[in-house]
Amino acid sequence: MTNTATGPPLRAAETARPGPLLSLWGAAASPGALARVLLDPGRALPAPDLAGEPARRALEPVRERAEAERGSPWPQPLASQYARYFQDGDRTVYERNVFDRQDRLTRAVLMAAATGDDGWLAEAADGIVLLCEQSSWCWPAHEESCRPRGAVLPDPAAPCLDLGAGDVAAQLAWADQAIGERLDERFPGVRERVRAEVRARVLEPFTRRRDWHWLGLDGQVHNWCPWICGNVLVAALRLAEPGEERALQVTLAVEGVDRYLAALPPDGSVDEGYEYWWNGACRALEALDVLAHATSGVLDAAGAPVVRATVRFPYLMHLGGGWYVNVADARARPPAGQPWDVLHRWAQRVGDPDGVRHAAAQRATAVSPAAELGRVMTALGDPAWLEAEAAGPPLVASAWLPGTQMGVARAAGGTDRGLALVVKGGHNAENHNHNDVGSVIVAVDGVPAVVDAGRPTYTARTFGPDRYAIWTMRGDWHNVPEVRGTPQRAGASYRARDVEVADEPGLFRVRLDLAAAYPVGGLERWWRTALLDRSSGEVTIEDAWRFTGDGEPSALRFLLAGEVRQDGPGEVEVRPPGGGRAAVLTWDPERAAGSLTVRELDDPMLTAVWGDRLTRLELALPGTAEGSVLVRVGVRG
Repeated sequence: MTNTATGPPLRAAETARPGPLLSLWGAAASPGALARVLLDPGRALPAPDLAGEPARRALEPVRERAEAERGSPWPQPLASQYARYFQDGDRTVYERNVFDRQDRLTRAVLMAAATGDDGWLAEAADGIVLLCEQSSWCWPAHEESCRPRGAVLPDPAAPCLDLGAGDVAAQLAWADQAIGERLDERFPGVRERVRAEVRARVLEPFTRRRDWHWLGLDGQVHNWCPWICGNVLVAALRLAEPGEERALQVTLAVEGVDRYLAALPPDGSVDEGYEYWWNGACRALEALDVLAHATSGVLDAAGAPVVRATVRFPYLMHLGGGWYVNVADARARPPAGQPWDVLHRWAQRVGDPDGVRHAAAQRATAVSPAAELGRVMTALGDPAWLEAEAAGPPLVASAWLPGTQMGVARAAGGTDRGLALVVKGGHNAENHNHNDVGSVIVAVDGVPAVVDAGRPTYTARTFGPDRYAIWTMRGDWHNVPEVRGTPQRAGASYRARDVEVADEPGLFRVRLDLAAAYPVGGLERWWRTALLDRSSGEVTIEDAWRFTGDGEPSALRFLLAGEVRQDGPGEVEVRPPGGGRAAVLTWDPERAAGSLTVRELDDPMLTAVWGDRLTRLELALPGTAEGSVLVRVGVRG
């Protein structure tokens, strides 16, 4: 894509197909209607009392970190670091400096607002101007102007609107909300500079260009859409002048959020998994929070069915403690510091007591020093969240989400004791896809033992043509068969078919045919049946195949985390991370010979979850035209 206009500026709804929000609101979401109801920029964003005692107590960790770094040089993203993405694929060094700079600015703004101290105001002004002078707000992996020019540095005259640029615009808007008037008194001109930079780098490209891939106008909608549109919404509400242009910016942002929600299945599930729910569906909910405030409740999304449904997704994916179901690029143990107030608030609004309980169970009394500015201000402005009473998570007994073909079941509802089974169908063209159709996860007392590795640190390879050269993305390192020497392929046509689900008090069973996930001639059926039997407390995974004739052998693979010990030709014990009780996998060694392969880990994204190794169990299957193998999983100790 080039950063040039593709025609006259698009007016709102010219290409929009109404989704759940626009269908609910109708003409009330038009630019003309919004121009009449939007609050003025001074009142359009929530304004919590950051100087009050409750906020100051919650901000104590922020104060400690801010004091420690005060007077030291600011993090400085460098040209050589930016260029590395185009030279050796590394994006982490540059991005770390960008994130550290923005985190420090957030801390300075919060301290300036909480204390009224002019020294903190000066610190915040320094950070704001540093952002305004940064050549590009776009992260190098998303920059679109470099390669067409044969360059390794961005063109400041052609700003690229990506996740990074949207984040900066919103951060500056929230900073203006918190300390804008005091900046006028002590540093006149800074606010005008902020508005000029946000207009040129974000608001003008957003309304002028309609070929941004993340808008999803081609039907391919993913989490970038609500993330960026939500940040644009915040920036427009606070930093744009009242009038038709501001109303159009808001309307186009709302259309983007609407388009994302329309792309979610009716059950509100997210194919990128739990961790990405926070930067997809949750970003949409945050935008809708701001919109409801800015319109004095005229545009309220609580009545949209998909909104009500997606509130359930985080707690349905909970295994126990800090462990969650992970598919695609998500981690099984994601960061705990999520904006739980958003889930709590929306669960209250849609009447979901389990969502309220799950969010309240995660509430921290202090603000993380690395939290986003807007998320901190929103949480500290919610009295119901600040006063929420701790509760145990719901730990529902079972759930099947047909939109993404994901199932989760545990031995008993309300406790993580015993085995939990996760089954995934779907296809191999999902967002952040891994080749994992038919994969299973098994947890013991809430901790995964038969696992999905997740993903390593992002580099240039991650989203390029070499994605499936990365071992964590390939089928041979997921809990799926390899059929006659052939792994699963990437693409929408490689999918599960004929999926059958039984969800009963005594058992949870998913049966699905995996044959379409493999480009193997003569393969008629590959049935996988995963079952949790609550009466016995066991999980069974049965694979049964049918070919037109005999051929090469196949294999089953199971990725194991923790301490793994092979106790005999047909038994492996797996004591998952953190100790506790073990899972025991057994099978008939006459039907399948088992072997173990250790995978040493050195990437911090993986070692932080699994430690220094994962172990793969491989069961060699005969090349017969028909056959079956049953693997049992029980609990020991």
